[in-house]
Amino acid sequence: MKSIFDKVSADCSKNVTNSYSTSFSLATKMLAKSIRQDIYNIYGFVRFADEIVDTFHDYDKKELLNRFIDELNFSLKNKISSNPILNSFQYTVNKYKIDYELIDSFLKSMKMDLKKIKYNSEKEYKEYIYGSADVVGLMCLKVFVSGNEDSYKKLKPNAMALGSAFQKVNFLRDLNADYHDLNRTYFPNLDFKNFDEQSKMLIMKDIESDFKKALKGIYELPNNSKFGVYAAYKYYKRLLIKLKKTSYMKIKNERVRVPNYQKVDVLARSYVRYRLNIL
Repeated sequence: MKSIFDKVSADCSKNVTNSYSTSFSLATKMLAKSIRQDIYNIYGFVRFADEIVDTFHDYDKKELLNRFIDELNFSLKNKISSNPILNSFQYTVNKYKIDYELIDSFLKSMKMDLKKIKYNSEKEYKEYIYGSADVVGLMCLKVFVSGNEDSYKKLKPNAMALGSAFQKVNFLRDLNADYHDLNRTYFPNLDFKNFDEQSKMLIMKDIESDFKKALKGIYELPNNSKFGVYAAYKYYKRLLIKLKKTSYMKIKNERVRVPNYQKVDVLARSYVRYRLNIL
């Protein structure tokens, strides 16, 4: 029965989320049950595409990504795919009428990861972040507002700012791994070897500006998503604070993490604020 395959597809997307990201998985569990699966579906799609370009080093990444895209296009048109991750993703895309431009922009950034190793201008940097992070936030926003176009347009700039903030924090946290494992540097005009405290603080200032803009939009989200998004925001803010307190030399040499017990603490504090209607 098709319904059984659809359930298996949804379970696969949920399992991908739980397996790959503790923090995102925790935040998603704080969303209303009515939209939780759709966020799993979006995450499963973007995670698989990202895995192809970032970790499948012993295979032809370009061929794999092109095959993935071909199957994606088939699934969006025919509303089915034998790939369970794409089958669940197409369901959410069609359900909320998510703009294909968002998907195309995401895939454009994934293609950039196949060959581009350095971003020399602010324009290139912003284009990559828009495709790799901002549009993911916008896909989720479509779900949060139940496809309401007016609410979507109103909150779009804030959702993009949150996506940018999350991505830039990831770039800073993964500075060492991106450079040594993937031979990439994302921050424009940044020479890894000359990365210093001043460079770090300039990046911090930019991220803090994004977070400030994003928070205004979080306050205006529907109740189905406000708590979950706020929890994710607070987790990344905690990570940013830790990065700020960490020397630039340590960031260059290892990956800074927030321990699981601190993630739970962030979640508990966020829940208290939510229940007291402080958000």
